[in-house]
Amino acid sequence: MPSLKDIRKRIATVKSTQKITRAMKMVAGARLTRAQRLITELRPYAVKTQQVLSDVTAEGRKDLVEAQRAAKAQGTALPADDGEAHPLLDVRPESSVLIVILTSDRGLCGSFNVSICKRAEQEWHRREADGQEVTMMVIGRKGRDYFKRRNAPMEYLPDVWDKLDWEGARKLGRQILQPFLSPAAPGSAKAPKRVDSIYLVYNEFKSAMTQKVTAERLLPVADVDDAPKPAEDEQKTEFLFEPSEEGLLDQLAPMYVQVSILRALLESMASELGARMTAMDAATTNATDMISKLTLQYNRARQAAITKELMEIIGGSEALKS
Repeated sequence: MPSLKDIRKRIATVKSTQKITRAMKMVAGARLTRAQRLITELRPYAVKTQQVLSDVTAEGRKDLVEAQRAAKAQGTALPADDGEAHPLLDVRPESSVLIVILTSDRGLCGSFNVSICKRAEQEWHRREADGQEVTMMVIGRKGRDYFKRRNAPMEYLPDVWDKLDWEGARKLGRQILQPFLSPAAPGSAKAPKRVDSIYLVYNEFKSAMTQKVTAERLLPVADVDDAPKPAEDEQKTEFLFEPSEEGLLDQLAPMYVQVSILRALLESMASELGARMTAMDAATTNATDMISKLTLQYNRARQAAITKELMEIIGGSEALKS
């Protein structure tokens, strides 16, 4: 049984830890308010950007389908899609895949990092079993350490979380796009290996207590079936391209990629802060319960020690009387 001194030291240690966890909870809660506001403001913009891009690409496909249908009815030659697709809309067979994984630099946030890493690891092994070549770009030291221990084919992108803004998302977007836009047969040994698609794995923020691990395709963006559908009562938009559809896509497609990356980063940051606030709240509650149990144990041990001393005093007094 521990001595009274040991129990007192343990109570003092738990109280110190409780102060730290309570302070971390308050800091995470204050930062979460700002992060939640940022992601709430960006979400409609990101969704609308994806919807507009989907409508623009669908408009071009619809014109081609209507022209082919009219030519078939007249018995003339079917027009071909002789225009080259935008590089970011180029759909290729997925023989090589890049997975971008968003984790945090610090721990003490519950299962936030473990859930992301396990989901990414499942994607990695599943795609390799299907014969695909998988490479990874990892953001966050926790993800780097996790996949380094498993000898994963990865590249670590440092210092991403130091500054989250539009310029940072643009730089990160250019770095992520390089493997997708790389030529099929690079002439230089330093050119990045070409990939056919890029996926993002991150935690989508639902609430301070709920985060959803999401694996979504970033590139190519030509699959309009996965785009957000407009409301039933929303009027269908008709587009007139000026100066041209290609010129619009040259601006819209990179902007969609940058907005999607910035949204994933903000979602991940808000999720991390929510998970940390929840974890520190649970740690503070557990520390309170532990202090109560240790205090009860201390009082019982102290009572037993006092009783023992009284018994010794009474026994000595009786011995002197006899």
